[in-house]
Amino acid sequence: MPEVYQHKKHKVRWPGRAYLLYLLAMPLVPALLIVMALGDLSKLLIYGSAFASFIAGARFMRKGLVAEAEFHKRKIASAVRRPLKTLGAIFTGVGTFISSWLAIGHSLPFAAVIAALAFAGCLLFYGRDPLGSKLGVAGGHGYTTEEIIATLKEAESKIFGIESARRDIRNPELAQRLRRIADRAKQILGVIEDDPGDIRRARKFLNVYLDGAKRVTEGYAQTHRAGHVGELEDNFRNVLQTIEGVFEEQHQKLLEHDKLDLDVQIEVLSTQLKKEGVT
Repeated sequence: MPEVYQHKKHKVRWPGRAYLLYLLAMPLVPALLIVMALGDLSKLLIYGSAFASFIAGARFMRKGLVAEAEFHKRKIASAVRRPLKTLGAIFTGVGTFISSWLAIGHSLPFAAVIAALAFAGCLLFYGRDPLGSKLGVAGGHGYTTEEIIATLKEAESKIFGIESARRDIRNPELAQRLRRIADRAKQILGVIEDDPGDIRRARKFLNVYLDGAKRVTEGYAQTHRAGHVGELEDNFRNVLQTIEGVFEEQHQKLLEHDKLDLDVQIEVLSTQLKKEGVT
């Protein structure tokens, strides 16, 4: 049975560890303040360049660690577009070189060696950027990695919208039902990621039902905040029952490699939304 989809970070290097690189810039702060007070522009440029290089190195490294976590989290992932961790290591090496040669006064060869060690140390400590794409089983179905990732991310954004609107709903029953719908949708995404052979039909199903769930949830949450619920609560409950039942059915069909009853189920939702008047 395919693994249930869980939107969690892969256990990779903690992105917060990049903040350690900011410590390299801290000794330059008092030096910058002193040369600014003295009006020494040449030293201000030297210390400022070293400081900026260390800060840039830390920022690039943190972004690279976040991108790495996102890459490893997915079974299907496109190649990392920019070598962020490598850029972070380069800027750290540049900051070390400027500090050693121009700020402290070490010889050029010694500064170059120290900079190279700083660069290598960053890559050893934080690791290199992920290389290539993760295709999983996508290659045998005629769909590109980008197409699959775009479908998953589009669905995830709709699930996030449902979960965000759910926080404004104080009715425990309805909030719990929305939580189950979101969890079931994530499980469907996991099945699609394991076997994207029917991704175009699944995308149509997810878009229609997730759009419907997101739209009615946001509308109900807005009305709930205004305090005008009344009959709308029963209508909202009926729509959620329909969506939840269909999601459970389609999830099971995907697990059994059965065809999605798209036309029938989409018509069911459209009819339900019109009937309950919650669109």
